[in-house]
Order: sequence, then structure tokens, then C-alpha cells
Amino acid sequence: MDQKSILVVGGAGFIGSHVAKILAKQGFTPVTLDNLSTGHQKAALFGPFIEGNYGDTELVQKTLKQYKISTVMHFGAKALVGESVEDPLLYYRENVGGTIGLLTAMKNTGVREIIFSSTCSTFGIPKQSPIHENLPQDPINPYGRSKLMIEQILKDLDSLAGIKSAILRYFNASGSDPELEIGENHEPETHLIPKAIRVLLGIDPKLVVFGNDYETKDGSCIRDYVHVNDLANAHILAMGKIRDTGKSCHYNLGTEKGNSVFEVIKAIEEVSGKKLTYEMGPRRPGDPPVLVGDSSKAKKELGWTPKNNLKTIVQNTYDYFSKMRM
Repeated sequence: MDQKSILVVGGAGFIGSHVAKILAKQGFTPVTLDNLSTGHQKAALFGPFIEGNYGDTELVQKTLKQYKISTVMHFGAKALVGESVEDPLLYYRENVGGTIGLLTAMKNTGVREIIFSSTCSTFGIPKQSPIHENLPQDPINPYGRSKLMIEQILKDLDSLAGIKSAILRYFNASGSDPELEIGENHEPETHLIPKAIRVLLGIDPKLVVFGNDYETKDGSCIRDYVHVNDLANAHILAMGKIRDTGKSCHYNLGTEKGNSVFEVIKAIEEVSGKKLTYEMGPRRPGDPPVLVGDSSKAKKELGWTPKNNLKTIVQNTYDYFSKMRM
């Protein structure tokens, strides 16, 4: 196995492509596996690309052997909460079933390190904030439950198969590559920051703010926005942690600072110098008022500290979409 050769599952997607770029900058060889259902091949710029499903055990085994992969970074998933409620079987089949296929390939080929992209959605509606790792995990939708099921499978495989995992639970991944090669580009776009900027630039028709009657400082939901490059650095640090200790680990990755929807809108207006028009809508079912992460464990054990604030996140995203329109 080549310690520098990393399989990036979902590496043509938003977070995966940014991780692949930073891996390449640090001297690793990212090998992207993506079925392009939501990813973009033009974002898979930083190493070999294989089109296919990560649940295809035979394909994954072939890829792991061909490229002498030492570590898998797993970003592949269906990730729309509303869709998961409407079609839970799709989420269990794709997320859980697909990951079982991936892990089977790893087990069969002797690949024993995986960094898993999980989510703060596994905590459901938390009883306290910021959210630390020891809080009960009680997801309220099939998307969150599918991620929690995978976390449990990884814990089972630790002792049974010797597969060591780093489970990384993101809060709101956001921002774009400062060099503007790649960025956040979903179809349809559901994330607040890129959605609002697309509306501002005339790409999307309207922005709806879901609820202004929460028990928060301005009535809108508060979320913890983490720059995608900060998350990418956490993956590389977590890989080093597994290699140094030979032990599995899990971390919440947030900035420990929340921003409301209206604060995000204000930041976008300040960066762009333009007024953003939006509509008020009802609350979305199951939206917690506040989701903010406690990242003290990651800071202590990984030496990870997010370097980018909301203004940087908004600026990078605005610059990326402005470039796309040129």
C-alpha cells in the first residue's frame, strides 16, 4: 500500500473536491470515485478519476488494488433532509447499503483506514448548545439516521475487522476554494449562503427565509458555518491521528460560533454591496432553532482550529459565483 494514495469517495462533490485539492497540495495522490449523480467531473481535477458507485464492491476492490490505496475518505451520500423523509428507503439503500459495499471491499483488500463524513444531524434536536461529542444522538429524519447507522457499523468493524475510522460530524459546511477553481455548486441549491448569492446574482428566482419566530436573537435559525477548507484540513489531521495511534476517533467540527439567517443575509449584502430581496415562509418541520458545534475535542486532540470566519466564507462564495457568471 502507498501511504500517499487516498481514495476520495464522492470526490467530485462539494466537500470531496476541496479535500482532494488540499490532499494534492500536501503531496498525496487523491483518487476520486464518484457516480456524478450530484458531483461534477470538472471538479475532479487533482488526480485519477473513476466513474462508478461506491457500493459496487467489485469496482472498489479493483480500484483499491490498482492504486495501492492506504486510506479511504468517504463523502458519498444522499444528503437532502426533505428527500429523505419522502423516500427513506432510497437513503437507507444508498447511504447505508452503499457504505456496506464499500466497507466489504476494504475488508477484502486489507485497507484498514477510513475517514467518514458524518453530520451534526445525528444529534437531532439537541438539548444544549454548543453540541459536544457526549450528547445523546437522536436523529429526527432518515438522513441523520442513515449516518448514525454507518457510525455504528464503523464502531462494530473496529474490533471485528480491524478497520480504524475517524468519524467527523460537520456543522454547516460552506465557502469555496479561495483560488476559485472549485466551489459549492448543487442542483438544486438548498444551502443558505450559495442560494442567497445565486438569487442576488439572478441565477435563482427567489430566496425564502423559513421562520422568523424562533426563540433566538432575531427570530431566525442559528447555524454554525464552517469553511470547507477548514473541514478539509481536519480530514488530513484525522488521518494522521489514526496512523499515529492505530485507534479510531470521532469529532464534532464547528466554529463554536453561530450566525442567524438574517446575519448571513447582512454579511452577503456587505460583501456584495447589493440589497438582497427575500420572502418569509413558515418554519420547516424539524428545524432546530440553534445548531452550534463544540470543537474543543478536535482542537485538543487534532490541533485543529478553523481559520475562516463568516465574512471569508461569504466572500469566497460570492467571488466563485461571480466568476462562474463571467
